[in-house]
Amino acid sequence: MSRPVIRVAFCADCGYEGHAAELARSLFVEFGHRIAEVRLLPWDEASFDVSVDDELVHSMQRDGGMPVAADVAAKVRAALAAASKEA
Repeated sequence: MSRPVIRVAFCADCGYEGHAAELARSLFVEFGHRIAEVRLLPWDEASFDVSVDDELVHSMQRDGGMPVAADVAAKVRAALAAASKEA
């Protein structure tokens, strides 16, 4: 089974490091070794974007605000379910 990769691109100049770290922590607590990695990417332009296996699941500019951790977790669960069906 393929383990999902989560990427969190956040505006470092905006002070979003804490939000990114908390999201990563919550995903590690819930999924542990079932995910491949959570990659934190300091970015700019007042952004906070989250991708699961290259699928953009939250964009601050598109969706507004910070992502809800439960919504991101649901996308990770869906990626895990899809990967188990492929195996």
